[in-house]
Amino acid sequence: MTHRIVFTPSGKRGDFAEGTSVLEAARSLGVDVDSVCGGRGICGRCQILVAEGDFAKHGITSAENHLTEWNQVEERYASKRGALGAHRRLGCQAKLCGDVVIDVPPESQVHRQVVRKSADTRAIALEPIVRLHFIEVAEPDIDSPSSDFTRLCEALKAQWNIDAGMPDLRVLNSLQKTLRAGEWKVTVAVRKGSDIVAIYPGLVETAYGVAVDVGSTTIAAHLSDLYTGDTLASAGLMNPQIRFGEDLMSRVSYVMMNPGGENEMTDAVRAALNDLVGEVAKEAKIERNAIVEMTVVGNPIMHHLFLGIDPTELGGAPFALTLDKGQDVKAREVGLDIAPGAYVYLLPCIAGHVGADTAGVVLSEAPHMNDDVTLLVDVGTNAEIVLGNKKRLLACSSPTGPAFEGAQLSSGQRAAPGAIERVRIDHATLEPKFKIIGSDLWSNEEGFAEEAAKTGVNGICGSGIIEAIAEMYLAGIITQDGVIDGDLQSRTPRIIPEGRTFTYLLHDGEPRITITQADVRAIQLGKAALYAGVKLLLDHYGVDHVDKITLAGAFGSHIDVKYAMVLGLIPDCDLTKVGSAGNAAGTGARIALLNLNARAEIESTVGKIEKIETAMEPKFQTHFVSAMAIPNKVDVFSNLANVVTLPPKKELAQPAEGEGGRRRRRG
Repeated sequence: MTHRIVFTPSGKRGDFAEGTSVLEAARSLGVDVDSVCGGRGICGRCQILVAEGDFAKHGITSAENHLTEWNQVEERYASKRGALGAHRRLGCQAKLCGDVVIDVPPESQVHRQVVRKSADTRAIALEPIVRLHFIEVAEPDIDSPSSDFTRLCEALKAQWNIDAGMPDLRVLNSLQKTLRAGEWKVTVAVRKGSDIVAIYPGLVETAYGVAVDVGSTTIAAHLSDLYTGDTLASAGLMNPQIRFGEDLMSRVSYVMMNPGGENEMTDAVRAALNDLVGEVAKEAKIERNAIVEMTVVGNPIMHHLFLGIDPTELGGAPFALTLDKGQDVKAREVGLDIAPGAYVYLLPCIAGHVGADTAGVVLSEAPHMNDDVTLLVDVGTNAEIVLGNKKRLLACSSPTGPAFEGAQLSSGQRAAPGAIERVRIDHATLEPKFKIIGSDLWSNEEGFAEEAAKTGVNGICGSGIIEAIAEMYLAGIITQDGVIDGDLQSRTPRIIPEGRTFTYLLHDGEPRITITQADVRAIQLGKAALYAGVKLLLDHYGVDHVDKITLAGAFGSHIDVKYAMVLGLIPDCDLTKVGSAGNAAGTGARIALLNLNARAEIESTVGKIEKIETAMEPKFQTHFVSAMAIPNKVDVFSNLANVVTLPPKKELAQPAEGEGGRRRRRG
């Protein structure tokens, strides 16, 4: 006798002999039902819901009694793990004795989806590269001698139909002890269907992975459950390579001037990653050897140094990469202490100055899947820029300098407690107010002084300087050309002469925080370089506007996009279509960690991206000069003008380099 079974939400159905388990039927039909224990009723991952009622669509009547009654295995599971819940059964134990409709809940699906973020509901389909398999291995027999590894492979084949390859020597070293500790019952972590990366005694139900973003300034690591997609712990630290140079080129210079310097930096970054792995494992209360996979993104120089590759060629034209493909490397080969046979996957690099971190941003934000022409910008010392949609993608890098990170400014500092991060200026009085990191109060609000006393008001960070200069422009303190108007001394004591130029006093305290003419110039140079890069991509793409803008990275996630547009850091766009993606590079690394197919997707996408080298483009200088103006000398910002009152043009004569005294205003 046969009975019909229908699975939802897949809609797959079939007729099976009475006594067939729901799990067997699911596997036969290719239905997405999870199991680690292989149908022994131990792991509980194959839980299903029995639908009750008449289903005219399927032509059957479904009821709980169309499955066999609860058995001792389910009773044992419920007593140890807790009740299954109404209408729930273990799919491996419930057997057909009538027609039935079975719903597979999300938590029982192998390829369930995890919504990444509320602002962009792109889901991550879970497709772990490493899966766990519980097996029972035959004990050794003197009359039938065979190795422990042979019998392990035979068990994998018989119980899971897996043809295992020869594992890493470190896995073999622990095999005999593990088998005996588990009393011949072990869980095998298998990568890509055949590669044994770890063996654990007894039943292990969860495998873990770590996604890492190796930035030139900071390194961030995120520990995830490979089966649920949940992020269980995160940690970050300063990149110890900073002691060899704050920016990338200075680190390349260190290598060039100090033979073997690349080895020092490689050792430093690998040690930092090991520390982070230990930190997230401790936070999640797991052993390091439970981590069976890692993914890593970083700019080309960080990527090369992590692999132990000399980055010297990236220090000058033509900026040749040693490797641009996605790459699997043994964790032990790059000095990482996780599961004995585990791998690290590095996302592909795009070009000499557009790295795997940008590939992570592309994977995260998926412009290649959308019709809208999207601009992705990761702002740092170098701005990585991607433009396009599902038809075509272009990428470039533009040297913005360190000013956006607070470096080389008169009162600049990195984002830290006490740094000014928000600025507003009264257009009538020209009086400022500001917020500092570590306080939610504005500087003119009651209680600010007490809160600020805890950290001090130490300087101004990147997001603060963007807002300060944009507000100075909107208030008429600086002209479209970025010149501080000294004539405003009559209106406010905050305009202070400094040699042949003027300075705006933001905070009269200790230390004294000012915005100098040199500070304004530094920001203008940085934003002009970025904007010129964007314009080159627009030229090559053949469009004069973008539909959507996304700012990535730590800096991009903290700046106010309105002020970024007022400054001319980004092109004109509907402000409702401009946002930040936070650490999109790290999110891309996490997607690649959780979904094997995403790796093929980003490798294919990167292979199609057109690379534009800004240094070789004759129009770069033209765009750069126009972009020095605030917001721009030639481009119209009509969308911005709808939400912000832009000041009338006011031009002052700019003193030439080396000239003393102040020039007269032009008539």
